[in-house]
Amino acid sequence: MNFFDKSATPRFVGLFLILAFLVSCEQDLTTVGAGVVGNEPFTTGQEVYDVFVYNKNIEAVQSNKLPIYQIGTYNDPIYGKTRASVTSQVLLSLQNPTFGNFSQEKENNAGSADEAITVIQENETVEEVYLYIPFLAKSITPDSDNDGVNDEFDNEPLNPDNDNDLDGVSNILETAAGTDPLDSGSVDADGDGLYDDNGEAIISNNFAERVELDSIYINGKKFDNSLYYDAITDENLPTFNLKVERSTYYLRDLDPDANFQESQEYFTSQEISPSFVSDVLFDGEVKIDNKEKLIPNEDDETTTEVDESLTNTKLNPGIRVKLDNEFFQTNLLDKEGSSELLSQANFKEFLRGLHFSITDEVGNEVYFMFDLKTANITVTYSYDSYDTNGTADDTSDDIVNVKKEKDFVLNFLTQISSGSVSGNAVNTITAESYSPEIAQSLDNEENASRIYLKGGPGTYAEINLFEENGGESIVEQIRAENWVINEANLVFYVDREMLDVNGSALEPIRLYLYNSENNFPLINQNTEQNNLEANPITGLFLNYDGILQKTDGKGVKYSVKITDHINNLVVRDSANATLALTLSTNIQNWNVAPAKVTGEEKSIATTSNLTPLGTVLYGSNVPSTDPNFDKRLRLEIFYTKAD
Repeated sequence: MNFFDKSATPRFVGLFLILAFLVSCEQDLTTVGAGVVGNEPFTTGQEVYDVFVYNKNIEAVQSNKLPIYQIGTYNDPIYGKTRASVTSQVLLSLQNPTFGNFSQEKENNAGSADEAITVIQENETVEEVYLYIPFLAKSITPDSDNDGVNDEFDNEPLNPDNDNDLDGVSNILETAAGTDPLDSGSVDADGDGLYDDNGEAIISNNFAERVELDSIYINGKKFDNSLYYDAITDENLPTFNLKVERSTYYLRDLDPDANFQESQEYFTSQEISPSFVSDVLFDGEVKIDNKEKLIPNEDDETTTEVDESLTNTKLNPGIRVKLDNEFFQTNLLDKEGSSELLSQANFKEFLRGLHFSITDEVGNEVYFMFDLKTANITVTYSYDSYDTNGTADDTSDDIVNVKKEKDFVLNFLTQISSGSVSGNAVNTITAESYSPEIAQSLDNEENASRIYLKGGPGTYAEINLFEENGGESIVEQIRAENWVINEANLVFYVDREMLDVNGSALEPIRLYLYNSENNFPLINQNTEQNNLEANPITGLFLNYDGILQKTDGKGVKYSVKITDHINNLVVRDSANATLALTLSTNIQNWNVAPAKVTGEEKSIATTSNLTPLGTVLYGSNVPSTDPNFDKRLRLEIFYTKAD
């Protein structure tokens, strides 16, 4: 039904809307409350409508081909423990690699008349193997006074002359000199280019900088970067026990049930350990440190001006541990020239992959996210080389079995030029049984008094507007009244009492509401406002909102503006579709992925799958005798009506 057919002032309203369109073609004509102006009589008003909410249990979500992965144990006071582990394929950085200088075929022919004298058995030997997994870092790290110190670590973030480490030299001068403004032992007060404490020459920026880490949870609290910047010793750093094992489970890239035409889907319910793991490559303590890792460089003997051994290669903070040398000697270097290394597919079939888990330690529960595309394994190996000493025609001064070293890198997931991801990894995520109160509220088809939202294979809510069955009678009444919808909001109040009684310290920062029938977001980008300098989680789509509003540091409510959606129902005859409500970790991520919900497969927003957090909100079915009756979920509509 067309809104203008029943308007009391169709010509005037139509003329005004045409004019508004000419002024701004990006503005949605039906959302402008000032659309009825001039001498025509009009009234404005507000109506509140019922909303019907149903809690749904998510048994499992797709957990391969993810942007980030989760590992560890997170204990939510309301929803219980979530445990996560990761199983990933391992990829060759180069197919059919040659270790050392010569292929295995050439080495096998060493000493024969067919090969040059310089071709020898290279005896490649693994010297050390390092696994490196960077922690996630915040993408926006402001330095408000431009003194070289991130605001998170700056005692006075608006004062560039502040001396954070109290060594007598301001932050901005230390940054200019290349010394560490957060380390009192790294200072050159007299500006002579030498460290004051030991007189050594300063190599600019040759120190480990602090990085603001993200998505790390320790004992139910978020990792506080500010606690770990002031001369903290290693003994004070939080730790966890990491276990790395060989996976014997073959992760398929393509689904045989779809004639290998579609990608294989794996779910969080996929169990790998203990049935499909073997060799233990690492089992030990790892520290969480927000300082960069410094890897000493080796001196290049061909350069006399610089001693490279005094410099470092910097790695972002993360896990860097030694893996078992013998495993990679047997399964990598000794396989040179074999069919196992001939192609990526052969290697994945042979090695299968690695399984990562964190041992659940009582009183020290750690849970964090990481990007497998940035992780790798570096195998450093030595080999014998033949040195002609610069005289290829004179063998008298040749040196045989000169030891040299090289690195070979193994990857997990890699981003290819098309933007897609090569490789496969699965996040296994399990959760404890919910309390009877929560369990009984899930999948019971009853209008809920409380909304239970938990990320991952957790819970979400489905919402019907106006009528329980998504009917059209109320929408028809609004059409008949010829309303111009100025604003429509759903306000979700936090059940503060439940969170406080259970001691919940962390709350999701944003909600995501979308059309569950076509999976489209209820966001009109043409009318949105963004703050690009703010946190990307909360700086985008500010009209749509859904951001947690706090009082005294505690969450009070989330408001989601759905004006465009209501106008689509009233003006454009859109169907009154069921909406889905989840948590949001990235409001720009509108993708959905398969999920197992109450025995059937549905599509759930992936943005909710990438967090262990949860919250409790007031639903719509709150009794009038309840003191929190006014916090029940309702649809608020503000309108203008021509008289």
